Amino acid sequence: MNIGNYAVDVARAVAFLSRIPMPRAAFAGFDGNLARVARVFPVAGILIGLLPAIVLFIMLLLHADRLMSALVALAVQAVVTGALHEDGLADCADGIGGGHDRAQSLTIMKDSRIGTYGAIALILSFAIRAAAIAAIARAAPSFATALALPAVACISRSALVWQWHRLPPAKTDGVAAAAGQPSEGAMHQALVAGCVLAALLLWPALGLLPLVCGLLAAGLAVMAFTTLIRKKLRGHTGDTLGAAAQISETAALCALAMAL
Repeated sequence: MNIGNYAVDVARAVAFLSRIPMPRAAFAGFDGNLARVARVFPVAGILIGLLPAIVLFIMLLLHADRLMSALVALAVQAVVTGALHEDGLADCADGIGGGHDRAQSLTIMKDSRIGTYGAIALILSFAIRAAAIAAIARAAPSFATALALPAVACISRSALVWQWHRLPPAKTDGVAAAAGQPSEGAMHQALVAGCVLAALLLWPALGLLPLVCGLLAAGLAVMAFTTLIRKKLRGHTGDTLGAAAQISETAALCALAMAL
């Protein structure tokens, strides 16, 4: 493995998945195709989750209310990512909930306005994740709780890549179609990296059972969601990929909280 190429791919992945500025040199000659870059999405997830984890850790050390700390950490995470995945979740909820057929669902998902289904999805997403993080904080030390954020960010980006590989593009003119599609090798690399890195973060901090439960919950959630998307849209979009990350992250956090 070429370390230089790997670092460049990580920089490109972080830039794609967040608002974190990356060196311009990393994009020299880059055509926007993310098929190979997808293999490092789990690593990018960890980097994106670091600042929210630090904020959560500091607030817990200062004996701030656990639920308040969780909500502030999620707010920081939304700022870091530009609410990219939250936007995908809301658009998916509106499209799947309000569309009577595939064409109408895709049309609704292109609309920048948020509807009832999208608003409910966002409220529930933030509420459930915050409650899960607060529950983890009640059962685990502050540092171990903070490690859960980059760990689930890593897991959720692996789940995103899995759906990206498993489904063809739903549209030929969408952002996801223009970004290419991960090969089976890139998908496998992302899954292995996601599991290994999550294990390194969670096993020593929270134990083996929460780790296994978190991975299983995220995997089952993204599989169920992908089955729904295959039936409704017959392919992925940028919105479905963002929603896959949000759904798997929520499932992983809930499983961690329940297993402690």
